[in-house]
Amino acid sequence: MQNLVSETYQKFNDTLDKLNKGQQVLSDLPDVEIGITPKEQVFQIDKVKLYRYQNLDENGKVIPPKLKVPIVIQYALINRYDMMDLQSDRTLIGKLISLGADIYIIDTGYPTRNERYLTMDDYINLYMDSCINYVCETHKIDKVNLLGVCQGGTFSIIYSSLHPEKVNALITMVTPVDFSKDDGLLFRWSRDMDIDAIVEGCGGLIPGGFLDFGFQTLKPMLKVRKNQHIMNILDNESKMLNFLRMEKWINDQPAQAGETYRQFLKDLYQQNKLVKGELVVGEKVDLKKITMPLMNIYAASDHLVPPSATIPLNDLVGSRDKELYKFPGGHIGVFTGRRSQKELTPTIFDWLSKRDK
Repeated sequence: MQNLVSETYQKFNDTLDKLNKGQQVLSDLPDVEIGITPKEQVFQIDKVKLYRYQNLDENGKVIPPKLKVPIVIQYALINRYDMMDLQSDRTLIGKLISLGADIYIIDTGYPTRNERYLTMDDYINLYMDSCINYVCETHKIDKVNLLGVCQGGTFSIIYSSLHPEKVNALITMVTPVDFSKDDGLLFRWSRDMDIDAIVEGCGGLIPGGFLDFGFQTLKPMLKVRKNQHIMNILDNESKMLNFLRMEKWINDQPAQAGETYRQFLKDLYQQNKLVKGELVVGEKVDLKKITMPLMNIYAASDHLVPPSATIPLNDLVGSRDKELYKFPGGHIGVFTGRRSQKELTPTIFDWLSKRDK
């Protein structure tokens, strides 16, 4: 009994010490920054902005890219693209830039009620197309390399079908394509949702917090594990900074234009029109019109976009030059994991280098 009391007392003192050290660590932490690779705004249409990343030497001079054909990145409308550029040792964008890529990214911003009527047609055939036209005109080229992420990958697939003459090569990352699969809980939930009631109930603008609540519900124990993790790293400045950077990204949640949300959920999640060849975004989307080189990247442990929803793309397109890349990790690990820096990003660059024409 005395030993048990002694051990309990020791653990209590250890916890107090950790809390005291943690308080000091937290008070001394610098401001948390994400999106660390230098970039400049080069174009804007309405609230959508186009940025170009810069590769600077130690004197602040721009290092010319090695690839002739620039990459245009379309991220998902959910959360922000900073996940691809989280910190110096976890940045897919920074790594690609350092290897010699020329990268532009489309920033869809933070929709307000003024944008609640924006449609998928607006995002794809107006905003994406205008940004890509700007890049083509600036570089005096006809085509760009298009890299789409998650929902942004679905948008990029649709764009490549409707405007194949403007896409040199298409890369999709953790992208949902076949929404009929039952592997993902989100896919099953979405089929029974009253999308019209949600859009109307939210006044045409879907709050970012509403979407985040749904994602958190997919893994209800995640918050408990997160709290345990905080206690374990509370007195470690480096680990706390890493944690806070991720939290800053997670909590940066733009609202969604109701009409885009409505069509994406109803036409894709509920009716699987993209795979069926029935999707209309300005005009009918035919995946066989995608004939440019394709690199389709999926995460083996992805709980948001299960591999079964991504893999079918390679059999649906008209491309002969196509590759399916299996990443041994989860949805976020594709951007922030060690394998992403050491293996995936160099593979993407090498793949594009061979098609740089």
